Amino acid sequence: MFFKQGSYSSFITPSSYIFDLMIVNGFAYLLPINFQNPIIFHSYISIAWIILSLKNEFYQIYRYTKVTYILRLLFAQFFFFFLILYAFIGFFKQPLMSRLALAEYFAFAFIVVSIIKFLNYILLMKYRGSIKGNLRNVVVVGKSKKADQLVDVFEERTEYGYQFIKQFNTKEDLFNLQDCFAYIIEKNVNEIYCSVSELDNEELTDFINFADNNLKTLKFIPDNKNIFSKKLKFEYYDYIPILSLRDIPLHNPINSFLKRTFDILFSIIIILGLLSWLIPLLAIIISLESRGPVFFRQKRNGIDNREFYCYKFRSMAPNDDADDYQASKNDMRVTRIGKFIRRTSIDELPQFYNVFFGTMSVVGPRPHMVKHTNEYANKVDKYMLRHFVKPGITGLAQVRGYRGEIEKDNDMLNRIKFDIFYVENWSLFLDLKIMTQTVFNAISGEDKAY
Repeated sequence: MFFKQGSYSSFITPSSYIFDLMIVNGFAYLLPINFQNPIIFHSYISIAWIILSLKNEFYQIYRYTKVTYILRLLFAQFFFFFLILYAFIGFFKQPLMSRLALAEYFAFAFIVVSIIKFLNYILLMKYRGSIKGNLRNVVVVGKSKKADQLVDVFEERTEYGYQFIKQFNTKEDLFNLQDCFAYIIEKNVNEIYCSVSELDNEELTDFINFADNNLKTLKFIPDNKNIFSKKLKFEYYDYIPILSLRDIPLHNPINSFLKRTFDILFSIIIILGLLSWLIPLLAIIISLESRGPVFFRQKRNGIDNREFYCYKFRSMAPNDDADDYQASKNDMRVTRIGKFIRRTSIDELPQFYNVFFGTMSVVGPRPHMVKHTNEYANKVDKYMLRHFVKPGITGLAQVRGYRGEIEKDNDMLNRIKFDIFYVENWSLFLDLKIMTQTVFNAISGEDKAY
């Protein structure tokens, strides 16, 4: 059951990168191309392949992608790879390099990469269609012609991996928006497809808010009107046009892989280079001042609102209110060493173990206590959007001054605005910028670091 329902999409793109790079480098090593410096050549074709893949979006294959689109990707990728490959001869002055062997190498690489790409595409289609694995539960809201056609696509094209649950007829007298929302939650629906011609602006707004607050993917079946002013993502399921309201950068497998790779490498550096000697030292100091465990763990809400244990160095005397009340200014529960490690953010360092094991990221929306999540999910609009990505040790809201105690609802509102901006505008550069600002803030000190 776990094998069937698990989502492995995030592994497909990185694995494809690795296999293809092995192929383009392997054939170059086996064939008598006669290049003078193997290291330069392999580095050259590997970097060229990666840059071309990013530029051509070579690995952006979706469950509804057509074969003709894959052929177009292969042609574009290898056309430019061919030009770059032969440019190596003149650019690095390789007069002894065999042009014929280079052509054979290109042909072999093209054939094998193409076969693997189509084989991967076919196997995934069979896996979703026959084994019923990696399915997405979907509902359709509306009874228009295009909505009915989309239902037919879901039911007939089982290889897409969409499990059609229900179609809501908005023209029926019994149709009720709240009943629709309750059904979607009850049936654990992943994606909602709305026919925009059958919903008024208020109903569309309600659907958008519901999807944001409940971590549901919302897409639209368009009519011919200009309904939205913001940029939308246009896709085709068979011949049915679909509009996606929100595009999360970290839902892109390449971005997700880059961020996870950075998290693992950076957490290993901190764990081995800093925590390996800091933990024993702080364990002695913390234990000498007050009895209790060295580490404090607390349930927090992470990606997809899943609960996990977040770790810190214990900065308070053991008490029964830790899960109910945040630390406040001049809090009597905070120990002397606790004041120091909280002011310098040293108490957060054990969370690099959370990062290493995958429940957190170095940068992301700060995870909140379960009590706060339950409280603000119904109070703050779009609060749940922050759970589309992994929580972080530091985040954009924190470096902008919204860290520590939540004294009034406006503190949470401003924090969520920055969290949503981060979720919708993630980049590796933004992560590095936030990390740099975090270090600067820790050294200079912050007003709410208590």
